[in-house]
Amino acid sequence: QVQLVESGGGSVQAGGSVTLSCAASGFTHDSYCFGWWRQAPGKEREQIAALYTGTDSTYYANSVKGRFTISQDNAKNTVYLQMNSLKPDDTAMYYCAAVEENNGAYCSGGYRHLREYGYWGVTAEDYDYWGRGTQVTVSS
Repeated sequence: QVQLVESGGGSVQAGGSVTLSCAASGFTHDSYCFGWWRQAPGKEREQIAALYTGTDSTYYANSVKGRFTISQDNAKNTVYLQMNSLKPDDTAMYYCAAVEENNGAYCSGGYRHLREYGYWGVTAEDYDYWGRGTQVTVSS
């Protein structure tokens, strides 16, 4: 049974840092595209970072590039999102998601679309597995 469990959320002041964890279990495919998504009240869910486990390639939305880092620890079957220089606008529920990746369509393909057209070439519906989310609140 595939399962994703996020942890590490909480309240932090602007300028602070938080590291989120996504513990994965039950995965059997060779490689996956993992994405971190977030949803603020009244807004649509948006992808902010992605990682292709096959090559450790990482991709970021412009809103978090240079501040957030997505990484994986294969030994722990965990994907992380380190968030630095947090702003009140980063307040949201953060979700981890995953989809089997064979040819880069989801991770690199999705990011190429972002660079060309300004939005990711993948949607939430493209991801097969989701965690329940963890709340991050940034106060000014």
